[in-house]
Amino acid sequence: MDNTFEHEDLNAVIRQHSEWLANQLHSQRESLFPPDAEKTMRKFTSGEAAALLGVNDSYLRKLNLDGKGPSPELTAGNRRLYSAQDIQALRLLLEKTARKPGDYVPGRREGDHLQVIGVMNFKGGSGKTTTSAHLAQRLALRGYRVLGIDLDPQASFTALHGVQPELDLEDGGTLYDAIRYEDPEPIRSVIRKTYIPNLDLIPGNLELMEFEHDTPRALAQGNAGLFFFRVKEALAQVDEDYDVVVIDCPPQLGFLTMSALSAATGVLVTIHPEMLDVMSMSQFLRMTADLMDVIAESGADMSHDWMRYVLTRYEPQDAPQNRIVAFLRTMYGEAVLNSPMLKSTAISDAGLTKQTLYEVERSAFTRSTYDRALESLNTLNDEIADLIQKTWGRL
Repeated sequence: MDNTFEHEDLNAVIRQHSEWLANQLHSQRESLFPPDAEKTMRKFTSGEAAALLGVNDSYLRKLNLDGKGPSPELTAGNRRLYSAQDIQALRLLLEKTARKPGDYVPGRREGDHLQVIGVMNFKGGSGKTTTSAHLAQRLALRGYRVLGIDLDPQASFTALHGVQPELDLEDGGTLYDAIRYEDPEPIRSVIRKTYIPNLDLIPGNLELMEFEHDTPRALAQGNAGLFFFRVKEALAQVDEDYDVVVIDCPPQLGFLTMSALSAATGVLVTIHPEMLDVMSMSQFLRMTADLMDVIAESGADMSHDWMRYVLTRYEPQDAPQNRIVAFLRTMYGEAVLNSPMLKSTAISDAGLTKQTLYEVERSAFTRSTYDRALESLNTLNDEIADLIQKTWGRL
């Protein structure tokens, strides 16, 4: 009997497994979104459309009967369905006769500065990408002009928006192209439209790690300049095009995260209310403060409009979690957002098909489960929208 054990090169095994997985994910995407493998946004009921616009369903019906605005799709049961494009067209129509500016188009006005929100934590499973994606989509559906940036080389935010990093970005196309030290591209060259009106995307992939490798080399050669301003300077090229930028940051405190912090006007720190996560956050905050001290000493203005903690994957019936939430609220007060993101099978099940809860049909879930999760997300994201409005001096 031959007991010879064959050794395999670990790098060859990992590469083969990576290629197998990438091909399977590509096949899955093509089966989910045929024939051209591109995602589309679902249609919204008249009630959902009215809620997004802040009007009554009966008023939408009257607009339709009067021939004003886009005509909704009528189902066999005579229900009216509106596309995201229809809702945006109605928003612009209603704004023309609004009682005051911004009732239906809530974005920037003259004198308002671009809101750049960095969503961060270096603990895996804290709900960072889930928070980022739902926030960006909710703000876009509510009428804000939003740019979503995936700064995480793992690129889950990118995958949620219908781009497969390892196949669709073989020749670049990430923010790295706009912030690299040699021959940077204009940031507009890496911005792509999504299937949601008002939401543009700068995708991410492993190429972003090049910035982590390039920066020490540039610093050693004296070519880095104020490297932590590179994201801020790139965003300045499109300052007038957007109301809000949502950055899904990497789960570590590297040069990318430092650059995002320097560009941010608001910071969201996701926290899963478990003791190990809170202990991890303690180290994260200390390391962040130390890094920001270094950046400030280099002449950067590290003042922000706001910083808030987002409770994620929260289970109201879990007594230990409630004790930790009470502990955090006692310690940080209003810095902890009032609205938590509930742990829900609806959110995790939507993620199985690379969708957010805003993209999936209510009929795909138990109605009470879906409604509870959706209310949680809406309340949280609208609380963040109120923070943006307060920063602009409107609330």
